[in-house]
Amino acid sequence: MALVARETHKPPFEALTADLLPLLVSCRWHERRAAGLLKPRRVRGKGWFAPGQRHWVHREPVGLVGIIATWNYPVQLLGIQLLQALVAGNRVVVKPSEHTPDSQRRLMELAVSAGLPPGVLRWTEATREAGPRMLDHERPDHVIFTGSTRVGRQVAAWAAQRLTPTTLELSGHDSALVLADADPALAARAIWNGLVMNAGQTCMAPRRVLVDRTVYDRFLDALAPLAAGARPLRLIDDASAARCWELVAAAHQSGARSLSGVMERPDGPCLRPLAMVDCPPSAVLVEGEHFGPVVAVVPVADMQEAIGVHRRGGQHLSVSVYSRDVGSARRAAAELGASYVTINDTVLPTVHPATGIGGRGLSGWGVSRGAEGLLALTRTVTVSATSARVRLPLSTPTAASAAALAKLIRRVFGGGRPPALNTSAVAQQERTETVVLTRAAPGGAVNKS
Repeated sequence: MALVARETHKPPFEALTADLLPLLVSCRWHERRAAGLLKPRRVRGKGWFAPGQRHWVHREPVGLVGIIATWNYPVQLLGIQLLQALVAGNRVVVKPSEHTPDSQRRLMELAVSAGLPPGVLRWTEATREAGPRMLDHERPDHVIFTGSTRVGRQVAAWAAQRLTPTTLELSGHDSALVLADADPALAARAIWNGLVMNAGQTCMAPRRVLVDRTVYDRFLDALAPLAAGARPLRLIDDASAARCWELVAAAHQSGARSLSGVMERPDGPCLRPLAMVDCPPSAVLVEGEHFGPVVAVVPVADMQEAIGVHRRGGQHLSVSVYSRDVGSARRAAAELGASYVTINDTVLPTVHPATGIGGRGLSGWGVSRGAEGLLALTRTVTVSATSARVRLPLSTPTAASAAALAKLIRRVFGGGRPPALNTSAVAQQERTETVVLTRAAPGGAVNKS
């Protein structure tokens, strides 16, 4: 906790609850579930035409996993990636973040001291130059990178030349949608918490809030005291704070106003969290190209206008929707283009250890965490065994036998109705995605579906 707090400037309690606790919960989940996920699986349903055959799917380690770590959650993110790679049976080499070298080195020292065999886990120095050098010298069999889209492109280009699979966890510039039937007070509290958590340096934090005009004033009334009481937060460096201020100033010039009535320039890396309300959709701040505790609040006419503004942003990782009608919110999930949709909460449900997080497009690709993340760090080996006595004949059949077989196949497989196409999904050209939905009741109880 002390190392994380010192290097990232987050409070020790936040280091405990947002960094260490999610890793511990993931460790416990893997202790209970990983063996079952990784054991050989018998494959059924071979068909009557394959007598005497049995099939299994084995999960084997990919070999050497290279991890280029990030700094914003130095123990949680690297820890879970490291955990999954090791549990799957791989060797691992890590390039720690130059911003959090001590925290991540301590984490890996603890892993080694827990009894890992020699050479299973290694790490490089924590410099920018060490990342490309590690890739070129180690030639890992799978690369996990967490960071910016710009660097993610470079990693993808390196991997494409060598046909090396990758998991790219890139940032999202995502939205919170407050619909007409939402509880505006609940929405304000949860969205503000997601905004200021880790000083806004969370890839799934909201960058824009799209609020139905019918609840807009009540939402601002609930958000105003939170914004007014905010204290300056320290970002990772001066450049991050300066970028936030640049977009805030531009939004103010385009007609937006600070909900707290205060607009303070950053003091080096320290910036007071800001909600810029009445923000026109065309403001650059709405695009979300920043990494800090600043959010654009945009009034919209209805759900469809909100989705239109949201989809104009290029990176969608996680979206939160606030509505009392959970069914409608679930049905709209596919239109949002994100891989993780939370209903009536922001960010917090995404730490569930069984759920995967995967980007698409400019937010990256591949899945980490949960069953899918663990299996992604293995390769599939299919094994079949055929009986020596009960098996398909290898000789060429007679013409009569071939005709009889064709008649039998036609009778078994022909004449059925074709399956119905999912025309709505085809029209939207959406990939199939895992959507995790959580519903928080106003009283605080959480129902999960």
